[in-house]
Amino acid sequence: MIRYLKGTLLEKEEDRIVVLNGGVGYEVRLPFVVRAFYNTKEAGQEVELYISYQQSERQPKPLLIGFNTEAEREFFEKLITVDGIGPSKAIEALTMPVARIARAIEDKEISALEKLKGIGRRSAEKIVAELHGKVAKYALITTEELPSLEPEDLRKQVEAVLVKQLGHKPAEASQLVIKALQRNPKLSTPEELFEEVYRGQRRD
Repeated sequence: MIRYLKGTLLEKEEDRIVVLNGGVGYEVRLPFVVRAFYNTKEAGQEVELYISYQQSERQPKPLLIGFNTEAEREFFEKLITVDGIGPSKAIEALTMPVARIARAIEDKEISALEKLKGIGRRSAEKIVAELHGKVAKYALITTEELPSLEPEDLRKQVEAVLVKQLGHKPAEASQLVIKALQRNPKLSTPEELFEEVYRGQRRD
């Protein structure tokens, strides 16, 4: 069972990376909220991830999913206990910071969960029904635990997810990010910036 992996970044694709450790290249899938950080990394750099190792009868090929923090990994492993939410679906669904998703579950915000990629109303209701009262601690994940990006990289990564995964038009995504950064110029992680974007939308 692999729970943590540290090594050299060997290859990088849109949704996964290959980490070289001890002469072995490990393919690691990355949820959207984790990809933003690794998109700035270059081959040859050292990386470290908390790993969720998944293998089952329906998923016979071992699947390694990487996270920046142990709390993110733990939340993912709770999410996939929900009926109908397997590892692959959960990887794609994590388009918002884990803390934001956990708050939505605890506050029973079905509409917020429906914004996650591949999660319709029925799935959102199942998530709330099965996880409400069990994920409050993940709503308290602090941005200090998370890696930061350069300002320009941060803006581009968040805009890309808003457009490609959440359906915003490029100009709209750009304005949402600009306004969020104007409200709080000290934002330094994708999680912080996403949270400020959604906070602004809730006020509008």
